Amino acid sequence: MSNKQDRILIFGAGVIGSMYAMKLIEAGFDVTLFARANRYDSLRENGLRYKEKGTVRSIKVNVIDTLENDDVYDFIFVTVRYDRSESALLTLKDHQSKNIVTMISNSMGFTSWLDIVGDRLLPAFPGFGGQIKDGVLHARFLPKNIAAAAFGEINGLVTERIEKLAIIFKTAKLPYDIKKDMQAYLITHAVSDIAMLSVLQSENKIMDQETVKTRNAARQITVILKAHLEAIQKAGVSIDPPMLKMVLKFPNLLLDLFFMTWLRTKMVRDMMLPDYANHANNEMVQLRNDLIKFLSQNRIKSEMG
Repeated sequence: MSNKQDRILIFGAGVIGSMYAMKLIEAGFDVTLFARANRYDSLRENGLRYKEKGTVRSIKVNVIDTLENDDVYDFIFVTVRYDRSESALLTLKDHQSKNIVTMISNSMGFTSWLDIVGDRLLPAFPGFGGQIKDGVLHARFLPKNIAAAAFGEINGLVTERIEKLAIIFKTAKLPYDIKKDMQAYLITHAVSDIAMLSVLQSENKIMDQETVKTRNAARQITVILKAHLEAIQKAGVSIDPPMLKMVLKFPNLLLDLFFMTWLRTKMVRDMMLPDYANHANNEMVQLRNDLIKFLSQNRIKSEMG
């Protein structure tokens, strides 16, 4: 397969969308980036700007701010936050492209998404992150053994479009993992995010850097994570990655020490705290509320912390 035959639309020009655009353009794919407002203007005027080895570079990108339903792409990657997922999919409801890859967290399954886009839905998760400062992308790629993109059919089958998507990722040198149960993977990931990130806010205020470093903050993560993992297991969700099952067996003290170390990292101080304050809180609130709904539908109660 020639990668030049593939047209890819990336719906969302935030961190994840920008990172995928950069890697796919570099690999020679025909990429279009859908953006709005100031981000659209910046991309049109300056290209996709990113920092690499201390230097700000720019790559030319085809950017649009309106969609024509008959402008067909091989794949549409939806790279918005969870709290904006349904709005994004409604925009694509009548679009004629056949493959819509939702690179989005999800804490309750795919029913509402399927109601909007039907069997075009292909759930996924990006596997890396970063931030955009002053219009410049600061990408954070992790080794494959730590984080890889995940995708798979809802029914677990390895279809032709899954194989095609795998070739795209391989060509772009993006680590990936084909999953047989994307719902389990995404719910498990959502549980981890809820436990680890929700603690960054206390009493409707973003936690200050000193409070974040305390044993009490780490203990909150430990308690919430264990409670949530136990709850989704009771609801019939297979914990994925399986190594997270070990969390349920670890002593609280050991987990406290691990999370205390994590909360003191530069990543939390410089990236997660400000990002949570500016953008991520709404996403975490909806992920948490939808997890409660999912557990309630399965007659499971959890101490949501």
